[in-house]
Amino acid sequence: MKNTISQRVADFLKNFPPFSFLKQRDLELISEQITIIYKEKDSVVFAENEETHNSFYVVHKGAVALRGNHENEILDMCDEGDIFGLRPLIANENYKMEARTYEESILYAIPISVFKPYALENKAVGNFLIESFASNTLNPFSKSHRGKLYGEESLEADTKLLDLQEVKYSKKIVSCIATTTAKEAAEIMRHKNVGAILVVEETFPIGIITDKDLRNKIVTGEFQITTPVSEIMTSPVITYPTKMTVTQAQIAMMKSDISHLCLTIDGTSNSKAVGMLSKHDVMVSIGNNPAVLLREIKRAKKFKKIKQIRASIIHLLQGYLDQNIPMTLITKIISELNDACTKQVIAIVLKKTETSPPVKFSWLALGSQGRSEQLLLTDQDNALIYEDVPEELEAETKKYFLELSARINKGLFEIGYDYCPAEMMASNPNWCMSLSDYKTKIHHWITNTGKNEVLLSFIFFDYSLSFGDTELVNNLSDFIFEDVKANPTFYIHLVSGALQSQSPTGFFREFLLEQDGAHKDFFNIKNRALMPLADAARVLILSHSVKSISNTAERFEKLAELEPNNSELYTACAYSYKALLKFRTKQGLLHNDSGQYIALNTLSKAEKIKLKSTFKTIKELQEIIRVRFNPSNIL
Repeated sequence: MKNTISQRVADFLKNFPPFSFLKQRDLELISEQITIIYKEKDSVVFAENEETHNSFYVVHKGAVALRGNHENEILDMCDEGDIFGLRPLIANENYKMEARTYEESILYAIPISVFKPYALENKAVGNFLIESFASNTLNPFSKSHRGKLYGEESLEADTKLLDLQEVKYSKKIVSCIATTTAKEAAEIMRHKNVGAILVVEETFPIGIITDKDLRNKIVTGEFQITTPVSEIMTSPVITYPTKMTVTQAQIAMMKSDISHLCLTIDGTSNSKAVGMLSKHDVMVSIGNNPAVLLREIKRAKKFKKIKQIRASIIHLLQGYLDQNIPMTLITKIISELNDACTKQVIAIVLKKTETSPPVKFSWLALGSQGRSEQLLLTDQDNALIYEDVPEELEAETKKYFLELSARINKGLFEIGYDYCPAEMMASNPNWCMSLSDYKTKIHHWITNTGKNEVLLSFIFFDYSLSFGDTELVNNLSDFIFEDVKANPTFYIHLVSGALQSQSPTGFFREFLLEQDGAHKDFFNIKNRALMPLADAARVLILSHSVKSISNTAERFEKLAELEPNNSELYTACAYSYKALLKFRTKQGLLHNDSGQYIALNTLSKAEKIKLKSTFKTIKELQEIIRVRFNPSNIL
């Protein structure tokens, strides 16, 4: 007769990770060893610095607050299905936080000795426990956990891009046996429309015949058409494992001067053949290589062609995410390709324009593209700066560049970038001006520090040059930094603006959702998670007068160098930002949109835990800014 209590425990646990990764029978065995604990409100489960228990805990009903030593601050709130107290399972040291019931609660105490074997044997269970443990620490991206969240494994800096891509191969093997005649083999190849046929004994490859073999050995008359394939096949077969990169496949074919590879289970001819790889397959894979795509972009003569290449870039992005390539490398590659698309659109427009630009100009990427963080196709954010001209030529010059900008914006729209709803585009007269006019406008923003002025000024700390004259951009950058130094009050307003970013979660660690509008009840990952980090990075990097870095993660990495005492936090922020960007990108690709708004009911418990773990740095980061600059003293 089944233990009904343990059965109910198992039925509850199977709905939550990591228990959902276990087999039902294993879960039932574990449940038989679980202790059910009742705790009144405000009861201590374990205290800070207390020796670890022999169990970790799952909240069945109620809520448990995890508190740090800083004014008894609540660092985390665990509710139904959440696990806590994992330190004895992961690290052999005393508890670093206090766990106290926030309300009347029922807990399941799971013995470490019972559960540990499952964590060691089941990779999904082990990974989830590591992530959960890290998400309940003060710094989820600390050195001890770094590289275990969101798959941000490190790669050598000189990793070749081709080596990152697995080659695609055919799993539909066309084969025959040794006694098949050359004529029969040729008919099979023609019917299947393939250039090679594998000769097998049972499922093991013993030889291969290609079009080249038929030409050289049969058509020449060297062998009769009725000859068994065993006499004309190439043997032994050169075999490789299925996990091959494009470069490895190319090298293998060049090394043996062959056009086809046979792929087997263990990479030897003594195991089952599972795939065939041809030179054509390799060339198709190379077509999605960034170096090849970059060359194709530069050769494109029409917007339609660039749009087709943009589709390949998205395919490449999806492949990189599937292969778990680090976000640092992904953003560099995709940003470079996106930038190349913009450059080529401008080049095509200029070539079609009857008159050359009257003076030097620069096309600026703003917003996420300016920070090299635009991975998905979003709306346009751009501006154009042109060289100063005499007053009598200003109207005519501006007219020329506005018309040019309109054609460029249209071209960008045709390759997939929507028009900016706020018209923050170079075709807008407010974003197409001479260098002097930009300086006048930006000076007005800096010396008239209203909310709108501060928000607009953010844009000109994140831009990057997409096309045109470098000196114009450097001139404007120098002016902005000098003007900010001369107006310290503005910087405090800038700080205040960064602190206005909304929190990702409420008091009970629940996601704060949109309250109205088209995205009501959705989570805005851009405004509530990414932007608080981006705004803080901008403010802090400006305080060190660093103007050559616009990428948010790179700003945090530079700050870690500049402020060794805060190195751990800034490094955590860089990892958090990349993790959030990866999460948004995956959501965008999944739903074919910008990924900005996320329906939480589509996320698993594990995904929510991973997402929340990235939020922990935001509050601490904003507190550093608040204490360091104390904007309340001036505003």
